Amino acid sequence: MSAVEIVGRGFLARHLSALAGAHEDVTVLAAGVSSTAVASPDALAREAALVRDTARRCGAEGRTLVFLSTASQALYGTCDTPAGEESAAPVTPYGRHKLDLERRLAQDLADSDASWLVLRLSHVVGSHQRPHQLLPALVAQIASGEVRVFAGAHRDLVDVADVVACLDALLASGTRREVLNVAAGTPYAVEDIVRGVERQLGRTARWDVVDAGDRGGRTTVRVDRLRHHVGDHAPAGGPAYLERLLVRYTASYRPAALV
Repeated sequence: MSAVEIVGRGFLARHLSALAGAHEDVTVLAAGVSSTAVASPDALAREAALVRDTARRCGAEGRTLVFLSTASQALYGTCDTPAGEESAAPVTPYGRHKLDLERRLAQDLADSDASWLVLRLSHVVGSHQRPHQLLPALVAQIASGEVRVFAGAHRDLVDVADVVACLDALLASGTRREVLNVAAGTPYAVEDIVRGVERQLGRTARWDVVDAGDRGGRTTVRVDRLRHHVGDHAPAGGPAYLERLLVRYTASYRPAALV
């Protein structure tokens, strides 16, 4: 028996490393393409090879492979009626790529002693994110005095601490061979997110409001299946959840000049 293995060295891998000693014979694939904007065939092919090779190794060693997919608009499209896990309808190369990897993974491990678990994550927020990601980018722009706001765009934000807690609870309960949305279940208007960051920084920026274009739309995903498995570990969603996220993490990216 061996403990949780985390494949990757980025933001999610850093937080998921808290589970390293908690569960046996589990590999969490926290590497590969994470931006919904990526459409490069080379980048997608590299991730596909990584998933294939990791699945082959897990199959040979009898390990459970946890694959981190997406619960974003790229996979579900624009939908006001909450979309369940069975409702995937990819609208971008990234969304089609992630769904294809989910299906290949299940097929590759179907007849082995290994197992799998797919977590479809919405837009994860936490400390140690890269500058281009949503929260650090907004903090930097607002601190500079001007922020670009994509009118009508929405993002379902989920606390990285909740992602870790949900995975911990799922593994502990023996949940396997399932696809689960891990999200707040609330699509937050980008305008509301920007106002929240402004409140936390105590600073009002000039808004450069632009048409959201393909960044727009509103995607609502169902999280009842997740709540069935993990109960109170599931993200709460709603306005208060957004406020707690921003209170918790905005300071992580506050420039020294504003402290």
